[in-house]
Amino acid sequence: MASPAVATRRTSPTFLASGPRHRLRRHEYSPSKLGSPSLASRLKVTALFGWIKGDKLARTRELIPSAESYTLTGSDSEVDMKPHEVSISIVSSIMDIPPAEWDACAVDSAEPEKLNPFLTHAFLSSLEESGSAVKETGWLPLHIVARDENEHIVGVVPLYLKSHSRGEFVFDQSWAEAYYSYGLEYYPKLQSCVPFTPVTGQRILLRDTSYRDQVFDALVKALKNLATKLNVSSLHITFPSEGEFSKLKDRGLLQRIGLQYHWRNRNYKSFDDFLMDLKQPKRKNIRQERKKIPAQNLKMKRLRGDEIKSSHWDTFYKFYRNTTDNHWGRAYLTREFFHLLGEKMGDKVMLIVAEHDDKLVAGALNLIGGDTLYGRLWGCLPDVHFPNLHFEACYYQAIEAAIELNLSKVEAGAQGEHKIQRGYLPVTTYSCHYFLEPGFATAIGNFLVHETAQVKHVINVLRDSGPYKEDIMKEFAAQQDDEM
Repeated sequence: MASPAVATRRTSPTFLASGPRHRLRRHEYSPSKLGSPSLASRLKVTALFGWIKGDKLARTRELIPSAESYTLTGSDSEVDMKPHEVSISIVSSIMDIPPAEWDACAVDSAEPEKLNPFLTHAFLSSLEESGSAVKETGWLPLHIVARDENEHIVGVVPLYLKSHSRGEFVFDQSWAEAYYSYGLEYYPKLQSCVPFTPVTGQRILLRDTSYRDQVFDALVKALKNLATKLNVSSLHITFPSEGEFSKLKDRGLLQRIGLQYHWRNRNYKSFDDFLMDLKQPKRKNIRQERKKIPAQNLKMKRLRGDEIKSSHWDTFYKFYRNTTDNHWGRAYLTREFFHLLGEKMGDKVMLIVAEHDDKLVAGALNLIGGDTLYGRLWGCLPDVHFPNLHFEACYYQAIEAAIELNLSKVEAGAQGEHKIQRGYLPVTTYSCHYFLEPGFATAIGNFLVHETAQVKHVINVLRDSGPYKEDIMKEFAAQQDDEM
């Protein structure tokens, strides 16, 4: 095994120099408080970077450290050669990084046929340019960039300094509540993720070099160093790949798992081909649900690229706001985001819409990856109610599209046990967590041991209730066991 990268760091100034955080003795932390599903009403944060309401709100803080030099050791190709050196810096906007260089890291990390569209420069820059993931909304970009001796980018990490826990889909509000109950600040925290997007993918994006493992180690070390410099409570890497999940455990990060529901393509030629893999009652139920769509004078369309006009995005934004205003309570994405997404991502965007009497009444936004169709957002006009339209637009149309495009799976987003009876089975998701307070790290680590056992049990129970025939379920179960 290659040895970890050794860091030789240039001196940098001290940031957020507000003094050390209050520390408590390790035995004072109680893991029993860490699983609470809700946040106490007394815990109030602001999206402005005053962190806790009333805490020196007008104070200006310098957040960007100077570049650091890391000497890499242990490269497999390092035989009587000078060790590689990388310079690691931080940028406050992804627009400071050339799109081609960012995307080269994303492509090399996942292979072109498995490219995750959410990790592209186009998607992430749309979030920033539109004012969706920016300082004012509690998402301050602090992306990490690694360059070699020739100033070529060899690795990047999407990273944000956050003043809240919204838009993450790995719920840590109970951890924040536990911190505050002991007089400690949980926010700000560092978050490596794709904002508002619970999609598994690489988080440490690397060029395909002979020393990429050493660049990985240097970037992880840089993440930890940054957490210390900024005096934050913690670092969170959410929805990383399974491979990163294993590596990050060896680098001292706590591990957490969750679950989602995905549909897998068994080389189906048509939707009816897929239905034949289901148990007869489930197959009958889906057919009945789909028949209700034309019976209600609804017409479904799948639009891509240039087929999606500006008017479609304006209408879809109304759908989105209807969903957020009535269910989520907060709209994370701006109207401009959807227009930028369509402009920048072209045929990678699929908008599934429903028409009633030639009027758009509902829609579902999807992105097309190398081997996966990703279902993201759903919405409809206010006061519109068509039974089973949500199932048709979000699940059945997505399955049909994946079959037509020969994609291997559909990821239909977070939550929703109702997806199981419609062909979507539970799969494991991952996150990794690093806490600067050793007492809380121990308590949360103990909590995660118990939570992991519970999540695995739930996955097994849900799997047993799957809609597929017995032999098909055994095949899927074997694949899931390999992943777990």
